[in-house]
Amino acid sequence: MKEVFEENIGLLIHDVGRLLRVLYDRQMASIGLTRSQWLLLTYLYFKDGINQTELASLMDMEKAPLSRLLDRMEIKRWIIRKTETNDRRVKNIYLSESVKPLVSSLREKAAKYRKDSLSILSDKELNKLRDLLQVLKKDLTSKL
Repeated sequence: MKEVFEENIGLLIHDVGRLLRVLYDRQMASIGLTRSQWLLLTYLYFKDGINQTELASLMDMEKAPLSRLLDRMEIKRWIIRKTETNDRRVKNIYLSESVKPLVSSLREKAAKYRKDSLSILSDKELNKLRDLLQVLKKDLTSKL
């Protein structure tokens, strides 16, 4: 039996993710941020001091493009790169004090966006969806 396009779970997850990103990109563009910038700032908000290699993996970026993005953000004084004391080849990335108000604004916009974009779901449905997606993510990650 041929699967109905709209019922393919992988395509649904992809499409919902894409739509959420496009709508969020519009929100972030209103404060002058590109997707790469807001993503990087968000990852650093949760993992400040992460090294460049781990950040590249989280962002699903090659090291060279990430390095260029970090260069631009360092020029804006949004991030600080510090050499790891135990291994001079490793650079840890930190949010600068000057960007923290922007990140705070970003977090507020993100919270409002999440509330608005997911308001169609009840808290119970949203929690169930989150739980199921976390189970799926954990299982798929273990297969990498």
